[in-house]
Amino acid sequence: MTDATAAPVLAAGAVCWRRRAKSVEVLLISRPRHGDVSLPKGKVDPGESLPQTAVREVAEETGFSVSLGPPLGTTEYVVPATGRDKVVTYWAAKVTKAELERGRFTPSAEVDTFEWVPLAKARRRLSYERDGEVLQRFAELAVTGELEGFKLIVLRHAKADFDSVSGLDADRRLNARGRAQARAIVPALAAWGPTRIVSSTAARCVATVTPFAKAAGIEVRTSDAISQDGWETAGHDPSAIRALVDKRIAKGRTTLLCSHAPVLPEILEQIAETTGSPNGGRMTRAGILGTAEFTVVHLSATEPHRILAIETHSVPE
Repeated sequence: MTDATAAPVLAAGAVCWRRRAKSVEVLLISRPRHGDVSLPKGKVDPGESLPQTAVREVAEETGFSVSLGPPLGTTEYVVPATGRDKVVTYWAAKVTKAELERGRFTPSAEVDTFEWVPLAKARRRLSYERDGEVLQRFAELAVTGELEGFKLIVLRHAKADFDSVSGLDADRRLNARGRAQARAIVPALAAWGPTRIVSSTAARCVATVTPFAKAAGIEVRTSDAISQDGWETAGHDPSAIRALVDKRIAKGRTTLLCSHAPVLPEILEQIAETTGSPNGGRMTRAGILGTAEFTVVHLSATEPHRILAIETHSVPE
């Protein structure tokens, strides 16, 4: 039996940022209980994914609702009070003008103040070198202009019945586990802020994205180009998938694409082809997903919209 007290403590956070004139400022929090200045972060709650934790902790500690941008890696250290290892995963997260104007910060025993600090000065204000290392990774993205981009989120449908009443594969419905998965991934998908949803025409794909679509107030658009039937009928000709991917990338908006196990690797391959990004098989591997798992492809805002990072996530069941 695994000793839970020996397992690392998992946490997540973000480098929250805003533009001021031509400079970038980052948000630092003051924690009276610890007497330090740090980055917003916190421990994973049961049933949470790391991205969900990062967004929740930013909201709780700063009052700002954010969507995650490029990943910034992890820090690892030993918690003095318990002797346990702690692993914190970070992302960049822009605070939009609307959120800045809304300003809902409430001082608490956990975080009493926050401040916006110019990036060039922020590292000196931090209490911990490990936070400074995260900030350095952020600064490297800021220098190269890679902070403001968009994402394509490629999702495999949730668990479905093995057959359908009609006998057609496209009519297969989500089973009880699949319906639970579709509900569970809503906050994990919301962490990335998609504004468009394109689903395979198959019932199980549409049903997978419907809970998120309702929560986000987004219309579900369907396309046979990323359906399993369409892929097989076309004889695995990627031209229709390529056209869909080209359009989504040209729009430059964060989009959720829901499809099937045989089709997912090709969708990701076409993202690499469209952006002229070196592949080396990584896109194929990123397309091998379990039910309700998804891969986030971070793309630069400027053409040819090259790939900045790729990460795959699932939600604990």
